[in-house]
Amino acid sequence: MRRCDLALAPIQVSSFNKDVYKLSQYLKLGDDQSPVQLDSHGDNGAFKVVGDCVWAKDEDEVTPDFLRSRIEPWLTALFQSEHLNLLVGAGLSSAVQESAAGEKPQGMGWIEDLKVCKSEIDAYVEKTAKAAGRDRGNIEDQIRSINELIKGLEILVALNPPPIVPPPPPNPPYRHFPTELVLLREELSRCLRLFAESVSNGEKSIRDAAPEQKTAIFNYLVNFLMSFSSRTATRDRLHIFTTNYDRIIEAGAELAGLRLVDRFVGSIAPIFRSSRLEVDYHYNPPGIRGEPRYLEGVARFTKLHGSLDWYENEGTIRRFGLPFGAASVEPFLQVEGAGTANYQQLMIYPNSVKDRETSEYPYVELFRDLASATCRPNSTLVTYGYSFGDEHINRVLTDMLTIPSTHIVIIAYGDPLGRIKGFIENSGRQAQISLLLGDHFGDLKTLVDYYLPKAAIDRTSIRMAELLKSRGLYPAAIQSKIGGEE
Repeated sequence: MRRCDLALAPIQVSSFNKDVYKLSQYLKLGDDQSPVQLDSHGDNGAFKVVGDCVWAKDEDEVTPDFLRSRIEPWLTALFQSEHLNLLVGAGLSSAVQESAAGEKPQGMGWIEDLKVCKSEIDAYVEKTAKAAGRDRGNIEDQIRSINELIKGLEILVALNPPPIVPPPPPNPPYRHFPTELVLLREELSRCLRLFAESVSNGEKSIRDAAPEQKTAIFNYLVNFLMSFSSRTATRDRLHIFTTNYDRIIEAGAELAGLRLVDRFVGSIAPIFRSSRLEVDYHYNPPGIRGEPRYLEGVARFTKLHGSLDWYENEGTIRRFGLPFGAASVEPFLQVEGAGTANYQQLMIYPNSVKDRETSEYPYVELFRDLASATCRPNSTLVTYGYSFGDEHINRVLTDMLTIPSTHIVIIAYGDPLGRIKGFIENSGRQAQISLLLGDHFGDLKTLVDYYLPKAAIDRTSIRMAELLKSRGLYPAAIQSKIGGEE
């Protein structure tokens, strides 16, 4: 049942158009009743407001500097919420890969030569893709369908042990389920291998990029992460969630000196543990006795769909030593599997593991972390590059908005399938949602240069702002930044 907030007017998002989303920008902050459409105007990077807007008129040229004076203070306040969470989707990986390698990522791909049950799998994939609002499926949909089919065949094989008496003519013969089950498992391994190779090739393209381009984009990635992780010691740790399988965030965190706390424990082959989430980093200041203080530069980290370097082994989930940008996962799987590479052990969702409990175990725990981190008072969630195509995540975010003191900031390059629009409309909580949508706001470099708060949010910066304001210099400084506009 759709929620309705009778105290607020329905959000006006009818101006969203999937055919022109790259040409228009959409901005909604705390004081906007609905998203404001901004179209390009002039050669100086300025925008023109389309429709009603309380902070600009139709004839005004809205410059990025003026937008910065509105967006950055608002994000700065939200980023200092008691609980801050960052949800990163494929948009971040695409931005880093495209900037480093100079070409767009190839995408998920599609397996054209399935050797068994191809027509059934293709038909089911098409059905599920259309239900999700996509024109066609991808390799993830194929893997998911093969998994479901394997489960069904396992039941049929268990209920019909050999020998199976063939039906009398002219009835068609029974399908030989045991043979199809074996072939499907082989196809699953092949699909997972191709899928893992596509993810590792994305990392490899970044690793092999020109040093200047690679250094530049990783500097932006570091600044992006530090904008969120620079929090005072009185605030809860930043919690980063991602649906990506690659290790781009981990690579950026290493360069930034950001310690990521996840559920893995160990040094050689870390094991996924449910009991280690609240472990933190503290230090004892010299000459001060009492409770230890939180160490700066620490964030919690959760990969909701698994990772390229996770595998299942004898009922446990481990992380193996896969270098960033490795050409293939197979040699490392061979080492972990004592000479046999089994791609079905890779924990990249959707996955197939013989033990049903083990198959569900890690992902249930990971989504529980998402719900517990976001669905609490005074919590802010920022999404970047997330297309709102995962119903499990969307359900958690919808529940989050039922708490009045929570807020969601959506930053995206575009919304070609209308999923973001649909989420905003169906949430019924538009006052608790901020939106930065378009190829201007969603560009990683522009976002870091103009709109994200700088990493140095500390007592010194706050005191300096207060001092400038008391001396009458603060308004002049603001005017110089926005070109004299109030």
